[in-house]
Parts: sequence; structure tokens; C-alpha cells
Amino acid sequence: MFDFMKPAPHIPRLPAEEIDKKYPKSRLQVFCSVYFGYAAYYLTRSNFPLAAPHLIKHFGFSTADVGNVRAALGLAYGLSKFVMATWSDRSNPRYFMSIGLLLSAIVNFFFPVAGSVAAMWVLMFINGWFQGMGWPPAGRTMTHWFSVSERGTKMGIWNTAHNIGGGLIAPICIWALGTYGWQGMFYVPGVICALLSLYVFLTLKDTPQSEGLPSIEEYKNDYPVVATNVNPEKELTVKEILFNYVLNNKYVWLIAFANAFVYCVRYGVLDWSPTYLMQVKQLSVKSSGIGYFLFEYAGIPGTLLCGWLSDKVFKGRRSPVTFIFMALTLVSVFLYWKNPVGNPMLDIIALSSIGFLIYGPVMLIGVSALDMVPKKAAGTAAGFTGLFGYLFGTVGASSGIGYAVKSFGWDAGFYILIASCIIAMLFLAMTWNFKATSEKA
Repeated sequence: MFDFMKPAPHIPRLPAEEIDKKYPKSRLQVFCSVYFGYAAYYLTRSNFPLAAPHLIKHFGFSTADVGNVRAALGLAYGLSKFVMATWSDRSNPRYFMSIGLLLSAIVNFFFPVAGSVAAMWVLMFINGWFQGMGWPPAGRTMTHWFSVSERGTKMGIWNTAHNIGGGLIAPICIWALGTYGWQGMFYVPGVICALLSLYVFLTLKDTPQSEGLPSIEEYKNDYPVVATNVNPEKELTVKEILFNYVLNNKYVWLIAFANAFVYCVRYGVLDWSPTYLMQVKQLSVKSSGIGYFLFEYAGIPGTLLCGWLSDKVFKGRRSPVTFIFMALTLVSVFLYWKNPVGNPMLDIIALSSIGFLIYGPVMLIGVSALDMVPKKAAGTAAGFTGLFGYLFGTVGASSGIGYAVKSFGWDAGFYILIASCIIAMLFLAMTWNFKATSEKA
């Protein structure tokens, strides 16, 4: 039934002169495809927090109601990112990624007609499941087209797709709100993503060998030490991926636990920033939207710096950089919390600082997962860490903080954020010396 989604077969290799011309162009094309494709996924994911204050107003939802609906996304996304990743590792990313984006776009058209918390929860769960079809094929693509020694920097650049999509949704939703009402905050992103799913379908390629090119390891003369006893081009079974390379890997488990708390901080700040800034800090809709926008875009230089430091300064060691950035995030969260009402500029600066710092750890944990396993198991390893990040991290950030704020006030929510920073740092410290070194043939 799904034979069309199987990995593209290898074809005879092109002549050397054609390889030299085609390889750089193909790398740029697949990079742009997964970059803009993954940015698009955020348009139908990050629109809900911006719509949340209007749902509270129009439907009488409480912060706990909104948190529970948002938690459905984290629950479904975490499960899907792991389950669908095992399928993604054995699929052609061209089909896998474009289909997931199209289905997520379609679900968004139904949110404005779901008038109850229960209906929205179900729709958000379905949306979260389709959202889980974005990262794994993108991660698979990056491991096949970019070698281990350049991965921190290249993944850092690619990971800014988070921020492009997550930041663009603020002006898109502000425009849609003024043009079509709050319902447009779901309709407009849905239309955009449906169109971008076609772009991914038309431009994304599978492996270099399916284009008549050598493997990236051969092309770059850059061979990873991790799992060198494995044929890197052999497609693995689900059992081999799970039990030989993921579930028995202690380092994967450690970064998965760290990821849960990193994601709690990321989404605990991001999802609640419009509500917190409007209700507590008394900012306008426009000002809170600007803060949301800057949170995402401040993450771009922070992510690039994080990836560069891990490649060039720490020579492939990801955890030291991640630890340092999480320590600085802890300081920024504290300042964001304690800044008195009436200083909107300081609120936005603190929020931007958190955005600058948190996305580097988010990215490097994903890179660490790719470093720790053979490339044919890359999607599953990243999906496993994502399972912890979304199943525990975003649910804690959504429902956990929602109930804490409802019962004990906003201080309780910040206690959760601060504790999450500290616990993430403890798990990262346990992987301090892990390094995905490479050998030149």
C-alpha cells in the first residue's frame, strides 16, 4: 500500500566531472527543501499560543483548558516523532515530509469550528501526530548529505528553521487577525503550508546514491568513528535500529532525559509568553506579539553560535556548549520573572535573551542523537529524544504550568522553569566527554 514511500534505489554513479558539478547544487537544493519545509511546520504549530488569548476571551476557556489543549500537541508529537521516525528511517523523505505537512495544514482548517475544549484537544492531538512527520525525514536527509565534522555548523543553520517559522507566525497571525478575525489565525497558516508541502514534494531528494553520487562520507573523506562496524549504507530493520543502536545506548538515554527539561523551558516560556505578558506585565497584543517574534528570531544567532562552538572550539563535543547555554538560560529566566511591571522594554529584552540561549541546546541535543548512532538509525534516535522532549517536556510546560499558575499563581510556573534548567544541566554533565570524532581516510 505504501510502496511508493520506500527509499529511492541507488542508480549507477555519474562520471567524476559531473559529480563535482552536481554534488554542491544537490546539497543546496535538499538543504533549502528541508529548511523551508520544516519552517512551514511551525506555522501550523505555533499559531495556537497566539490564538489562545482570543480563545480564552471568546469561549471562556481557562489557562488550564488552554494548557490541556496545548499538551495534546506535545503528547501526540512526542509519540509520533518516535513512532513515525522508525518509519521515516525506512522511507523516502520527499514523500514523508511533504505528506505530513499537507495533513497538518488540513487539520488547521477545522480548529475555528471546534467550539469545545474536547474537540480542540482531539484536533490538536491529530495535528501533533502529523507534526511528528517533519523532523525525522529532515534529520535523515541531513545525515546523508552532510558529514559528521560539519554537522554541528550545518545543523545549526538548518535548525534556525524553527525560528524562521516560529517567528513569522507572529506577523502572519497579527495580519490574519485584523483581516479575517481570530479564525484567520488558523486558516492563513493552513493555506501557506499546503502550498509549501508542494514545494517540498518537488524539490527534496533522498540519498546521494539515488542521484548517482557517492556517499557523503566518501565525497568529504570524513568517516565517523561511531558504529564503524556497521555498513553505513545498509538499510536497517526496526528491530536492529531500536535494540542495537538506540535503546541500548546509555548516552541516548541521558540526552533524552536532558531534552525533556530543555523542552519544558523552551515551551514553558514560549507558549505562555503572550498570556503572561498581557495578563501580568500588562503589555498590549502588539507588544506581546513583538516579544514572541523576537524570542524566535533571537534564537537564530544563538543557534548558529552554539553549532559553531561545538564543531570548532569543542571539536565535536556537544554537551559542554549545551550546558553553558542552559546555565545562561537559567539567569535569563530569573530576570524575566523578577523584572517589575512597567518595564516593557526589559521584559522583551529578557524574553529575547532566553530565545537566543535556548534554541542552541534544542539543536545540539538533536545533533548529539545523530552523532551517537549510524545514519540509517538517525531519525529514530532523534525521535527517541523528541519523545522525551514532547511527551514530558511540553506536557509539563503546558498542563503542568497551566495548573500551577491556576492554583498558585505565576511564581509557581517560574519555579518549574528554573528547576528544569538545573535538572537539564545535571543530565548534560553526564555526557560531558562524549565526542562523535571522525577519521580521515
